[in-house]
Amino acid sequence: MHQVTVSAPGKINIYFAVGPLKPDHYHDVVSVYQALNLREQVTVSASDDWQVQVSGALSSEQIAAVPTGHENLVVKAAHEISKLAQIGNPHPVRFEITKNVPVAGGMGGGSADAAAALMAVDELWCTGVPGEKLLDAAAALGADIPFALLGGTALGTGRGEDLRPIEGVQRLHWVLVTNDGGLSTPSVYQRLDQLRAERGEDPTQVGTPQAPSQLLEALLTGDPHQVAQHLHNDLQEAAVDLMPELAQTMQAGLEAGAIAAMVSGSGPTVALLAQDLEHANQVASKLTSIGHNAISTFGPAAGTILEAN
Repeated sequence: MHQVTVSAPGKINIYFAVGPLKPDHYHDVVSVYQALNLREQVTVSASDDWQVQVSGALSSEQIAAVPTGHENLVVKAAHEISKLAQIGNPHPVRFEITKNVPVAGGMGGGSADAAAALMAVDELWCTGVPGEKLLDAAAALGADIPFALLGGTALGTGRGEDLRPIEGVQRLHWVLVTNDGGLSTPSVYQRLDQLRAERGEDPTQVGTPQAPSQLLEALLTGDPHQVAQHLHNDLQEAAVDLMPELAQTMQAGLEAGAIAAMVSGSGPTVALLAQDLEHANQVASKLTSIGHNAISTFGPAAGTILEAN
């Protein structure tokens, strides 16, 4: 049976600024995304009915949390391809998802699955959808999905889907500390608005976020200590408020030797910046020895890639 396998990267937000609450209940943001060498893999093949199977290097609880019905973004991605290719009654597809990116961890694992599915189904069906149309389809599915297609490091504006690639970024080594608890992204945004209101800020009148010029300059130097000075996440206070143990995890990371610690995106994954590969492995080992699930990885990494067909 003809199969197509595509991989796509998880990501962290090494900068995330949240603008005012808008009438549609969304926020404009400024984000610096970095793709990580921690990849989801999606294999597609023709099937008698729509199927989603999930496995991978995550806990059984995390694997069980991934939807296997039509609500999974990989199925929605296939239907986006069928619309773009004007296929009225698309042939069902079987999706085999191999997960390496934590579920509901603020690292775009589901978005990576969707990006991989877009490319894989396009290849399986030989529909030849142009790259810019794939990006449009990705944006229609979710704000993080276009970046999973592109990879590397990019500045995201709007809702995060308006992307400007940042060239020349030097490799950074990260340790990711995962949490099986999961946090709802809408709940974290809602809590941020509440926290702002509680300290006298009108969430609808917050200033418009600007591109972090100092961080962008630091990324070109390859010096993690310079980068560490400019890491930022507006969602971190809300994530920690909802899950206070995240503060303890960040502190444990710093005590294990990390240069900097932050919540990735809406959490609950904690990202720790390391000096180099050896240092990242040391930090991960120390955290693992005291009971944390710590993963050593690096970025920037390639975007969505056709692996086999």
